[in-house]
Formats: sequence, C-alpha cells, structure tokens
Amino acid sequence: MYRSQESQARNWENTKLIHEEQFEKNLNGVRALRVTPLLNPLEVKGSAHPRTSNFTQIQKRIINMKLAILTTLAVSAAAFAPSQVAQTSTSLNAFDSELGAQEPLGFFDPLGLVSDGSEAKFDRLRYVEIKHGRVSMLAVVGYLIEKSGIRLPGAISYDGTQFSDIPDGFAALSKIPDAGLFQLFAFIGFLEIFVMKDVTGGEFIGDFRNGFIDYGWDTFDEDTKLQKRAIELNQGRAAMMGILALMVHEKLGVSLIPSV
Repeated sequence: MYRSQESQARNWENTKLIHEEQFEKNLNGVRALRVTPLLNPLEVKGSAHPRTSNFTQIQKRIINMKLAILTTLAVSAAAFAPSQVAQTSTSLNAFDSELGAQEPLGFFDPLGLVSDGSEAKFDRLRYVEIKHGRVSMLAVVGYLIEKSGIRLPGAISYDGTQFSDIPDGFAALSKIPDAGLFQLFAFIGFLEIFVMKDVTGGEFIGDFRNGFIDYGWDTFDEDTKLQKRAIELNQGRAAMMGILALMVHEKLGVSLIPSV
C-alpha cells in the first residue's frame, strides 16, 4: 500500500515538472497561456513541496497580470465610447422646434420612436399622424350626426331597407347590406390610393392639394399657415382620442353623449 502511494507521488512530481516546463515556454508569448491548476490527490503529512508552491505563486501572478490588462482595456474602451445619454438628448433636441412640439410637454416621444434622430422616420410618423387625425375628425363628426338621428332620405338597397332603418355605432355594420359595405370599402380604397397622397410634392407633410384644390391657402402669410397647421394637428390628436373613447364606451354600454 505504501509503495503504491510512493509510486503515485513520483508520477505526480513528474507531471508537475512537465506542466512547469510548458508554463515557462508560454511565458515567452508564443501562444496564450492556459494552465489548469493541478490538485495533488495524495496528501502526505509532513512533506514539503517547494516546486508546487512556486508554481502556484507564478500562476497567481500571471492571472493578476491578465486581470489588470483586461481592466485597463475595459476602462480605455469606456473612455472613448460615445455617450448614449448625450446622443439621445441631442437627437430629441433636433425636433424641439417641429410643429406640434408645444407646452407643457414640448416634444413628446415616450416610446422613443425617433430617439435616433432620423428625419425620414419623423416625417413618416408625422404623415401617419396627420392622416389618422383627419380620418378621426371625420369619424367623430359622423358619429355625432348618427347619434343625433340624422339620416339620408330614401332607401339604402333595392330590398326596401331605408337609411332610417340603419342604427348608429357598431350595430350599423350588421344592418348595412353587403353591397353597401362593398361600396364603402371601395370608396375608402379609392381615396387612399388616388386622393389622400402627395403626388406633386407638397409644401409640407400632409399637403394633398396636388395643384388641384387650394381654398385660398396660398393667400395666407407664413405665420397664419403655421398656425392653421398646428390647429389641424391638435384637433386631429384630440379626435383620435375622442373617437377611441366613443367606441370603447359604446361597447361598455356607457354613453358619453348627454341624454342618449
């Protein structure tokens, strides 16, 4: 039993010597140092291993040196990296003077949709905002007219269904004949494809005049034009919230219109 342990100890010493030689070669920088710490499975009482102690000390020094180098590189990279906060702030400031950025919120972008400062993305979102605002304003007016009981005269279809027979709100979708719904969607598609778009290159985003309809716009001065565009934008924002509230409360069975 003792001889077996003594033989294993000698093999262990030889293995350590081989690892030490390999470790010293790696110190010359020929390749990256990768040393796996070795644990002696045999612990002999009272035996001193100076080679093991030196090996461990050298290994700790190399590890500390590597950590110091990595720390230095990380600090240097952080020092030269651009400030994300400053970049975001600069991007947002680029739109502070745009139409619609007003007190008390200023330029309001809680989702960070244009935090990268992209002018093309801002123009696209402004185009969508104006179009949705215009549709919502028409929707609110139509909703209020229907709620007031105003209907077109005559029949809506050849089967004798009258316009007065069509209820208001969501219930109208189930009462309008299929041909009538098709005509509605076809008309909306026509407006989307041929009318509500900038063909000739308008004066501003959302300018769909295309050299055809003016209504005296060119007679206004620049301040008046800016004021009217701001009014349209704010009314559209209010209408989007308004029609959404009307539809939600209708589904909840709670009317927002007095005496209805």
